[in-house]
Amino acid sequence: MSVSMKDLDPAFQGAGQKAGLEIWRIENFRPVPVPKSSYGKFFTGDSYVILKTTASKSGALRHDIHYWLGKDTSQDEAGAAAIKTVELDAALGGRAVQYREGQGHETEKFLSYFKPCIIPQEGGVSSGFKHAEAEEHKTRLFVCKGKHVVHVKEVSFARSSLNHDDIFILDTKSKIFQFNGSNSSIQERAKALEVVQYIKDTYHDGKCEVAAVEDGKLMADAETGEFWAFFGGFAPLPRKTASDEDKTVDTHPTKLLRIEKGNAEPVEADSLTRDLLDTNKCYLLDCGIEVFVWMGRSTSLDERKSASGAAEELVCSPDRPKSHIIRVIEGFETVMFRSKFDSWPQTTNVAVSEDGRGKVAALLKRQGVNVKGLLKSDPVKEEPQPYIDCTGNLQVWRVNGQEKILLPASDQSKFYSGDCYIFQYSYPGEDKEEYLIGTWFGKQSVEGERASAISLASKMLESLKFLPAQARIYEGNEPIQLYSIFQSFIVFKGGLSDGYKNDIAEKGIPDDTYKEDGIALFRVQGTGPDNMQAIQVEAVASSLNSSYCYILHSDSTIFTWSGSLTTSDNQELVERQLDLIKPNVQSKTQKEGAESDQFWDLLGGKSEYPSQKIVREAESDPHLFSCDFSKGNLKVTEIYNFTQDDLMTEDIFILDSHSDIFVWVGQQVDTKNRAQALTIGESFLECDFLLEKLSRESPIYIVMEGSEPPFFTRFFKWDSAKSAMHGNSFQRKLTLLKSGGTPTVDKPKRRTPVSYGGRSSVPEKSQRSRSMSFSPDRVRVRGRSPAFNALAANFENPNARNLSTPPPVVRKLYPRSVTPDSGNLASKSSGNLASKSSAIAALTATFEQPPRAREALMPRSLKVSPEAPKQKPETNDKENSISSRIGSLTIQEDVKEGEAEDEEGLPIYPYEQLKTTSTDPVTEIDVTKRETYLSSEEFREKFGMTKDAFSKLPKWKQNKLKMALQLF
Repeated sequence: MSVSMKDLDPAFQGAGQKAGLEIWRIENFRPVPVPKSSYGKFFTGDSYVILKTTASKSGALRHDIHYWLGKDTSQDEAGAAAIKTVELDAALGGRAVQYREGQGHETEKFLSYFKPCIIPQEGGVSSGFKHAEAEEHKTRLFVCKGKHVVHVKEVSFARSSLNHDDIFILDTKSKIFQFNGSNSSIQERAKALEVVQYIKDTYHDGKCEVAAVEDGKLMADAETGEFWAFFGGFAPLPRKTASDEDKTVDTHPTKLLRIEKGNAEPVEADSLTRDLLDTNKCYLLDCGIEVFVWMGRSTSLDERKSASGAAEELVCSPDRPKSHIIRVIEGFETVMFRSKFDSWPQTTNVAVSEDGRGKVAALLKRQGVNVKGLLKSDPVKEEPQPYIDCTGNLQVWRVNGQEKILLPASDQSKFYSGDCYIFQYSYPGEDKEEYLIGTWFGKQSVEGERASAISLASKMLESLKFLPAQARIYEGNEPIQLYSIFQSFIVFKGGLSDGYKNDIAEKGIPDDTYKEDGIALFRVQGTGPDNMQAIQVEAVASSLNSSYCYILHSDSTIFTWSGSLTTSDNQELVERQLDLIKPNVQSKTQKEGAESDQFWDLLGGKSEYPSQKIVREAESDPHLFSCDFSKGNLKVTEIYNFTQDDLMTEDIFILDSHSDIFVWVGQQVDTKNRAQALTIGESFLECDFLLEKLSRESPIYIVMEGSEPPFFTRFFKWDSAKSAMHGNSFQRKLTLLKSGGTPTVDKPKRRTPVSYGGRSSVPEKSQRSRSMSFSPDRVRVRGRSPAFNALAANFENPNARNLSTPPPVVRKLYPRSVTPDSGNLASKSSGNLASKSSAIAALTATFEQPPRAREALMPRSLKVSPEAPKQKPETNDKENSISSRIGSLTIQEDVKEGEAEDEEGLPIYPYEQLKTTSTDPVTEIDVTKRETYLSSEEFREKFGMTKDAFSKLPKWKQNKLKMALQLF
């Protein structure tokens, strides 16, 4: 489409160059800019053009153009608005999506720009704009409809306007009443309260009373009586009568019409396919509630205007319910338009040039207008961030059949492609300990063990009251959060589980499980020491890639290979991973293009290999959907321009960031639907509502309201106090409305989390040297107090091999190995039990008497041994060691006397029967309070304190101790 000066209205020059809204009112058939102070104020006698410009993550600008027609606007003004919309699109390069918005029938996308609502005022340009604020306040009655966005309409101030199905707002001079029809939903009532707040702020300067009136509640309530007094007293409400606005379009066969000389002619075809659309023509796609105008890239401006006129005639025809008109340009079709076709290619061979946009840019530049927004933007390259505190505690289990096996600290980051794993990660939140429980499925793992992993993880979630966030992750689709939590992550071929071994035996497939003395090739990748991976690939030359470094070994012969496109930072990661895969062995360095014959021999000879870097799905602009999973069929509704307030506690929502899928579950969601959260996420990927062609193995997170992790809340302007409120959506918003602000949580906040990149102590790359990188002195355990170190020391294997040149991340990776299943690996000797008791006492010491500031900042190296409690403390010496204070606490607790053995009248059972891993477990007890069934003596022996002292600890600290003793 050619662009000339006459096509550009002066009012549109420079439009759409930056993100935001721009509005024009049609006056004498010309667009006139509306001042920003009047945005959201519409008059029923006018027509408007609204431009929404959005900046995508890639840096490009995207445009949506709407033309709004008041119910009293003239036909000529409405036609002028439609034509000016086409001209504005031409000025923006012919790529915008255009929407027709009739008053009272606006699209949800349009209303989302003006949250919570728009309330059109009577009048218009021809009537001189009668301003409501200049008049005496008039009592008005509004009806509100909508669960996600609210359509507000003023109705006659009479009892006959009320009904049981809708929500009404009565705006009087001194008080605003919200009347909730008995058949209205909680979500609709909550959304209507946002309109009440808007009316209060806009027409009462925020100074008036607010009351909620429930349908069916008689005049016993003072505010209810006051409400009905405005209508002459209470009387039964009439049955709602169907209006034109309530009419819905029955099943409407989708019809395709071609525009020929301004007329719409049917296109005959057995099915709708992309091939029916000719780039030299314009078409109408009549879907009933929506009418799409498709404009080929090669059509002229006049042809596009003619097609828009034909669409107006179609929707204004007699006996047709109100419809939206949406205009799309070839090559820039919306998801909704493409979904109407039986087949639509993933990519179309459309020659989309910058010609039109470039001509407009050049034209405007000559007039002194900044044209930055019209020119193609280069993609913004950002390093992905984990948005999670990486200083927490990690535990990992491998699934074997129907059981899970706790991995020792040294093996936590070593996964096998034929196995399934469960991990639990705890980290400090704002005011409590947060948890993430995830499952990882190897590419070669069997379906039975995948199902077992999900079941076992569900039991772990249940034990923690379903509060932790849950992750479902497949090999090859790991999110940045997983890599940052593990920091070093290695994936070997093959598997160790019985399920994998049985599967390959049945199929007659040779076992290719990694062997230290065999030939193996690893691709090394990552962004730094806190995010590095080694992935075993086929040991052949075609597995190489010029953008990566590799480790190749055959028994004691080791090569490191650096592609020509790698950097010194990539090569440093190889050295770090080498210390984990093959420590204490000298490697031979190979540069691409200068390899030795021995190197190629191990790979079976030379062959071609790629040079492009493997790129995972990039994160794009997020989309939020509300979900309805009734009858096992998933239906979603997109929430445009979403905020935290759109998350209703009664519903389930899906946040799609393209790279990850989040399923948010409200506190008021029933148990049955809550249990379906993972299934809902999987169905969303399968249905592909956005036509993104996402992998069904994309990461899925299940997020519970009130325990949202930071990598979810980052998509919102988040207020944690709101998600911590009680009650349903309506009750919460009514509380906020009446209190006049955001709730506050009266809880002390935790320490500020470490920077989301992970280890703050690692110097900048420019400051690091190889000797510094591998210095054992730089080893530190992630975020642990001295007592935690003492506790961990008693559970870790003292005979574990110490690497000669450990990378600084190794021990930070392995937090204390204390889990409900740790009894499977720990020694059951009395010496070990004593060690555990003393270590738990050390942990308790930090709870009851905080360390001195100097010690907290620079903890000394300490050892806690079974003899520690026997040391006689010198309690008056301020320079006592932490170990002495631990011993002091333990002895003081042990000598306390007079505690009742059975204060709650509970029976006493031995510790061995109360453990979660007991082979002879006790039945018919409260499994959440196993510790209460211990005798006083055994309780002191295990916990290092009395029951009374234990009961005074915060709940999360109690749970930590119980987990350490396998009682949780």
